[in-house]
Amino acid sequence: MVDLREPLDTLIAPPSRFTSGTSFPRAKELRLYDTTLRDGEQTPGVAFTPEQKLELATMLSDAGLHILDVGFPSAALSERRALELILEAKKKGRIRSDLEIIVMCRSSARDIDATLEVLSGMGAKASDVSFFIFTSGSDLHLKYKIGRTLLQLEGRRPEEWLDLPVSFYRAANVRMSCAAIAHARSRGVDVIEFGGEDGSRADVRYLIELASACYQAGGTRYAFPDTVGFFAPEGVDYYIPKLVAAFPDKPLVVHFHNDFGLGAYNTVRALHHGATIPTCTVNGIGERAGNAPLHTTVMILKELYGVTIPGFRYDMLWALRRKVEELSGLPVGASEPIIGHNVFSHETGIHTAGITIHPAIYQVIEPESVGGHLRFLFGKHSGAMAIEAVLRRHQEELSAAGVEVTPRLVKLLLRLVKEVREKKAIVSQHLDGVRNYYAHLDRLGLTEDDLLAYALVLGREDKNAS
Repeated sequence: MVDLREPLDTLIAPPSRFTSGTSFPRAKELRLYDTTLRDGEQTPGVAFTPEQKLELATMLSDAGLHILDVGFPSAALSERRALELILEAKKKGRIRSDLEIIVMCRSSARDIDATLEVLSGMGAKASDVSFFIFTSGSDLHLKYKIGRTLLQLEGRRPEEWLDLPVSFYRAANVRMSCAAIAHARSRGVDVIEFGGEDGSRADVRYLIELASACYQAGGTRYAFPDTVGFFAPEGVDYYIPKLVAAFPDKPLVVHFHNDFGLGAYNTVRALHHGATIPTCTVNGIGERAGNAPLHTTVMILKELYGVTIPGFRYDMLWALRRKVEELSGLPVGASEPIIGHNVFSHETGIHTAGITIHPAIYQVIEPESVGGHLRFLFGKHSGAMAIEAVLRRHQEELSAAGVEVTPRLVKLLLRLVKEVREKKAIVSQHLDGVRNYYAHLDRLGLTEDDLLAYALVLGREDKNAS
């Protein structure tokens, strides 16, 4: 039998045994970049109030995040109020002074000036935040998303849109981005992050050309997003080393989505190749399938590669999960890695027997290290060892009630829980639970039917008023 006094790390091979030839920047050089308040809020049906954003920002600060994206303060009054509350909290010490706050802008002097006006209106300086001035990176986005804007800036006729070659849009995009960055610097902005959307479907040579020009214009940090998650690990292996080699003395932000379930792993692969700033969201929330989840990204690094980020509170992962669930209305799946409700729960007899001997037999993550706890469930797959282990844990309470833990009691309980669980399965309300879950998701936002209903009411009222 295993000596239970032995520390776990002497019983399990260290990550380095399996990761020969894999290297990362030093852990202290990595900076965790959270975009729950901006990209996470783009999840269909999710909307945080300014006060909720402050609550989340405070928790993220306590958890040791380094960079916090708060979105577009020029877009809405609620966004401005959220930024104001967060900056006030930072001044008062409720949020760490070294937590970098990011605001977003398109590559437009008008957007930049509007954001600076918002900052001035709340008594803040341009230097109190970092600006992310973004554009497009792929040819698809350049021609079909922002192509008409580029035509206008270049003084070309709208009807030329589809006829002009991609090379025109690439060059025009570089000029637009550089002009925006130079304008921001002239207005006193110190830190300017920049990047082109849809980077994973862009020509990497063009991305390097764009980034080089933006650095010369005054940009300070390049961000590479995959935008729609269209990126295999081999693509990461191709793109990221080239971007790192092109700008060896600059930090590289990577922002990956989870459309193919690869957000966290692609992020880790990018860090392996020299990127230093991974972008994540709590619970992986975000548009479509979400963003690289914070919990899987940091735990893959820590447990599988031995990269522990200094100052990060791994033990807050469950608390962060619960808070974002409460505020977003989106429960995390029961089997979600690291933070799911069931990941530290055990029912099967073979597994529970192993757990009672040594947790590491069937559990590679210590629940308390991420803020979770071990839990036994009892049912048709249960075994006697788990029942006895729980009874022994409560032996003092049972003894006070005159109940003795005996093999016969364990046997009786085992038979009882199997019978009770079978009856529960017969009268199960699973279908109602599933229906309620999807009805809840529909209620988070306004559906098309809701919109049509409002259109009918407003349309009639407007017609009668006129």
